[in-house]
Amino acid sequence: MNMTGIVYRPPYEANSLLLQVTMGCSHNACSFCYMYPDVPFRICPMEEVEADIEEAARCCPGVRRVFLEHGDAFVLSADRLIKISGAVHRLLPKVETIAMYASIQNIRSKTDEELRQLRAAGIHGLDIGVESGLDAALTCMNKGHTSEEAREQLLRLTKAGIDYSFNVILGCAGAGLWKENADATAELINAVQPHLLFTGSLHAEPGCRLYHDMKSGAFRECTIGQLLDEQERLIGHLELKDTYYFGSHPSNLVPMQGRLPDQKQEMIRAVQETREHLRAHLDEYPVRGGEGSVLNR
Repeated sequence: MNMTGIVYRPPYEANSLLLQVTMGCSHNACSFCYMYPDVPFRICPMEEVEADIEEAARCCPGVRRVFLEHGDAFVLSADRLIKISGAVHRLLPKVETIAMYASIQNIRSKTDEELRQLRAAGIHGLDIGVESGLDAALTCMNKGHTSEEAREQLLRLTKAGIDYSFNVILGCAGAGLWKENADATAELINAVQPHLLFTGSLHAEPGCRLYHDMKSGAFRECTIGQLLDEQERLIGHLELKDTYYFGSHPSNLVPMQGRLPDQKQEMIRAVQETREHLRAHLDEYPVRGGEGSVLNR
């Protein structure tokens, strides 16, 4: 498909058809984000979207999952998303799920009835950057929502039958609040019981506000030891009925996946073993490579 700019997608959407319906991100103000710094937000004309779907029907007619691009395609109105879904299902009849990035603000802009209509149209599996359950961290990261707003909107998704990924950024409260961040984030996750929990750890690239705050000392980054402690505390406080934990992002000190609660103790042991392996480096800061990968682990 024709795609404008750098394309980002969740790792578990590797086999999905990527269909561009917006450019950039409607919020584009998170302090840690470097994804669309110079991409003005706009909605792609419907004729462009339909032309791309027609092309997909010719080159990959058997596709079963579609991921809408760019940054928060769920910002589109319910009517627009239903039109896109209709075109997808008409031209690609084997498609079972249409997924996309979404924000808490995007959910808030839709009524309960619209959410039910979107689910009926095959829209399912939203990827949501909640990041934290601690309001101080959410303010610092400039997320545009509070913990209580996140809880309310995520429960609305569940009521409508829409599964989603609850994305967490370990370390996003900084060195002084890692305990509070773990506790508040676990409390929020327990309250909403997400289908998928996706974790990464905080990193910043030149060009985003957080990078400059780290360099100036305005934001105190967590050490390797604090990141491990926060991850262990978070997992230890989780009380989930059936959630898949996807923690294989390269920014994580302990890449792992598993189902909670079944593999909870196994995950905690993995963190503890990593702490022992890195005991000589716990007071150091992570050295980052591409995609935030930790080089000194």
